[in-house]
Amino acid sequence: MAEPHAERLEKLQSWKNRGVLPYPYAFRRTHNTAEVRAQEEALGETQIAVAGRIMTMRGHGKTSFAHILDASGRLQIYARRDDLGEEPYADWKLLEVGDWIGVRGETFRTRTGELTVHVRAFELLSKSLQPLPDKWHGLADKEVRFRQRYVDLIVNPDVREVFVKRSHILSSMRTQLTARGFLEVETPVLQPLYGGASARPFTTHHNALDFDFFLRIAPELYLKRLLVGGFEGVFEMARNFRNEGMDRTHNPEFTMLELYVALWDYEDMLQLTEELVATLAEQVGGAARLPYGEHEIDFSRPFRRLSYLDALEEAAGCSLRERDAAALRAEARRLHVEVRRDAERGEVFEALFGALVEPDLVQPTFVLDHPKEISPLAKDHRSQPGVVERFELFAANMELANAFSELNDPVEQRQRFEAQVALREAGDLEAQPLDEDYLRALEFGMPPAGGLGIGVDRVVMLLTNSHSIRDVLLFPALRPTSGSVAPADGEPDAAAQLGEAGGEG
Repeated sequence: MAEPHAERLEKLQSWKNRGVLPYPYAFRRTHNTAEVRAQEEALGETQIAVAGRIMTMRGHGKTSFAHILDASGRLQIYARRDDLGEEPYADWKLLEVGDWIGVRGETFRTRTGELTVHVRAFELLSKSLQPLPDKWHGLADKEVRFRQRYVDLIVNPDVREVFVKRSHILSSMRTQLTARGFLEVETPVLQPLYGGASARPFTTHHNALDFDFFLRIAPELYLKRLLVGGFEGVFEMARNFRNEGMDRTHNPEFTMLELYVALWDYEDMLQLTEELVATLAEQVGGAARLPYGEHEIDFSRPFRRLSYLDALEEAAGCSLRERDAAALRAEARRLHVEVRRDAERGEVFEALFGALVEPDLVQPTFVLDHPKEISPLAKDHRSQPGVVERFELFAANMELANAFSELNDPVEQRQRFEAQVALREAGDLEAQPLDEDYLRALEFGMPPAGGLGIGVDRVVMLLTNSHSIRDVLLFPALRPTSGSVAPADGEPDAAAQLGEAGGEG
């Protein structure tokens, strides 16, 4: 018995033998599926042209029904030999599920009440050589769905809806910010020196310049240079790249909304963040309370506020803020929280917070006033020693946003960078490098400013009830499979290089 692919290749040849071009250049349709449904009464006996992929077919000798799918939905079509003629109907019977067709005819309602187009003429628009997944079992394997997202989008309408909502979320963010007078800008993805976050970068080599560049981990330092240059409110929908582990909330490339506003502080940014997120819930989700797994997330304002160190000490059951690195590491061991043997204070704080506090942050919560050690770009708190003016927004146990009163003192910023360099030399590969050009920019004078970063992918997860970042990225990062990458001449296959130890986080 021939394989489905071979059978479809034979059908392709049959079309060619009949003088049919199986991949024509265009088709001029008059309506999409949604428009046909919306305008049904007005259309009457008017002949229309619609197009889509065949999703189902069933024949009854001289008659045949099918459903086609376009971007706006499904529509039933009905073909009859007596209407098409002997030869065209023979062509019709060569059609298969998965093929793209265009049809012309008028609408009517079947005896069961289904809106249908009575086919008077049709054209093959694209012959499908791969069968769609079985309609009963579908495309259930998530790994296959991510690798073959094009098939996932065909057979799983709910997946399409996630990405429609993602587009609406991005559009709403832009609309809300531009309505407030912010300017959308673009900054370099290839950077001679990375910065703006604690992460390891990807590197690439520029042949013409014979120089290694980094894929940006954040646009922050470039956006703040623009404040020095005189812009007062800027934002960027930035594609960022971080060479780090992968899990349900992390992908090596991801989208961040970053914005900076002159003369604002982190309290102003908190109000803006609350307004942005609550509005997104209403506009995209349609309500202030939305389901997320077993929880219902309440986006009603105001969101809860917590002090970083107060919450951490309450969860740990002891005072922590005055302890040195060794004492903090000892507390981490007592609390069964794993940290590096020589971890410094900031690293231990972050590990403890992630283990003891984050699991309880289900409802939208602003965590305020972080330890200075983990916030090298934020201003000292104006009234509390040892902490900075910074907040993070959490919901559903995920960090959604991060904001500062931005440090604009070039002398102190240099000291903070030098402390980061010392951490790198001590083994912290995610500590930030010292950026002399950024320091030079600060020396020209940056006004007081508030800065904010929002994890777009995680917001999409939250507002679409999706529980992995891969569910909201059209093409998430995956381990290459044999044949999916082309090694350079004389180089081993990349998939073979990864081996079994190179898993996907």
